[in-house]
Amino acid sequence: MSFKADKPSVLFVCVKNGGKSQMAAGLMDKVAGDSVTTASAGSKFGSSVNALSAEVLAEVGVDISQKVPRQITVEDQQQADLVVILGAEAQVDEVEGTLYERWETDEPSERGIDGIERMRLVRDDILDRVTALHATLTTR
Repeated sequence: MSFKADKPSVLFVCVKNGGKSQMAAGLMDKVAGDSVTTASAGSKFGSSVNALSAEVLAEVGVDISQKVPRQITVEDQQQADLVVILGAEAQVDEVEGTLYERWETDEPSERGIDGIERMRLVRDDILDRVTALHATLTTR
């Protein structure tokens, strides 16, 4: 994979940019340090970061509590090497020259698991995926 800049760039997208995409960007920053440029956005962005998302990331040393959800733009997508769409609901009009993949993340609520336990399982699923993606992006 060739990159548009001196290091790989990933844009994480979910519907509201308050939960899964913010978690993925925060976890990628933790895993990758400064070896990957990360950003996140929403297809229909919300007003704030999900409090439980912020809480479970704080448990692993990642602070997203001050992040502000924002709307995805064409420019965001053009700058990214890869756009990762989290979940089935977010819809993105793809731009040429950028790779896209969709992560169907674990949804514990379908198994009756809610609250903080649900969010920890979502975090762990996203962390596994981000770790694997980082290895792919930084192996030449």
